[in-house]
Amino acid sequence: MSLHRRPVRLLALPAPMAVLAVAVLAGCSGGTARARVDPPPAPPADVAGLCATLHEGLPETVAGLERTDTAPRSDLTAAWGGSAIVLRCGIPKPPTMSDPSQDGVEVNGVGWLLEPLKDGGFRFTSGLRLAYTEVTVDKEHAKDTGFLVPLSAAVKKSVPEGISSY
Repeated sequence: MSLHRRPVRLLALPAPMAVLAVAVLAGCSGGTARARVDPPPAPPADVAGLCATLHEGLPETVAGLERTDTAPRSDLTAAWGGSAIVLRCGIPKPPTMSDPSQDGVEVNGVGWLLEPLKDGGFRFTSGLRLAYTEVTVDKEHAKDTGFLVPLSAAVKKSVPEGISSY
């Protein structure tokens, strides 16, 4: 068996073709990631309006993670770091919200129901607001609740206190 290899022949492309090739290859790179996030079922108009206001006020970074486009695009969803942190606004009241034995945490005046997920991540659902907001965080980023600080500020500013009828 010979270790000799044939030389690789490089193609010489005219300048316009080379520019086009680079542009096509750059378009194939994963520069614009999208997170697949299923929006909640269509909430009532008043809840959807609160969620749209929240969507506009959400931070561009959370826990050092850049905001990611969601697919499908919706004012009811947002994500950071791909799908590391995912927010869905306008969800129906979770059944566990009425369970007094459930754990919760308060961050900057916003109460959150805390539920561990089977994959090691957590789900946080805001309570005592006119729209329920759910935030799921993967196992890697669930080490502390610091990521809830900017999200709580946005919820507090956009979603008034009260009990959602939805």
